[in-house]
Amino acid sequence: MRELALNVMDIAQNSISAKAALIRISVEEDLEADRLRILVEDNGCGMTPEQVQSVVDPFYTTRTTRKVGMGIPLFKMEAEMTGGSFSIRSEKGKGTSLQAEFVPSHVDMIPLGDIGGVVHLLITCNPDRDFVFLRKKGQREFVLDTRELRNLLGEETPLNAPEVSQWLRDYLKEHMEDIEGGNEI
Repeated sequence: MRELALNVMDIAQNSISAKAALIRISVEEDLEADRLRILVEDNGCGMTPEQVQSVVDPFYTTRTTRKVGMGIPLFKMEAEMTGGSFSIRSEKGKGTSLQAEFVPSHVDMIPLGDIGGVVHLLITCNPDRDFVFLRKKGQREFVLDTRELRNLLGEETPLNAPEVSQWLRDYLKEHMEDIEGGNEI
């Protein structure tokens, strides 16, 4: 994948397949330390210790639609190629937490990409799930929690309603531009 945001989408899809009701996505960039940390956590069905060990193997997948699973092994490789690290923790019946740390100044670092667009897509294509998205860069921080949106909108207005989807797209785009561009939010 040529953008980390696409890796995040693939990993979040794994969480959705694991029947997670809540998925947390954190993208935190420490400019002084030259580190980018991406964390995806869910409360899905989790994995056994054997599955956790196998999940970084590209020839292992739990999906029945294909025989290989490239998402997590590729994400791990991309982090390690920059001098970063990768870890995964999971407990059967409790969920999974996956973290990758990158060194943004490294020559092998690929771009983050449109993380706001990916979050928008995940929310609107999965209106029955909740997402908490954190984007932090230096001292700038943005948090979106779909549970708060549901409280404001009421249960009768789904997050994938056209007017809500358009507002959400614009809201995420504005805040991602503020985070990247350094404008005050």
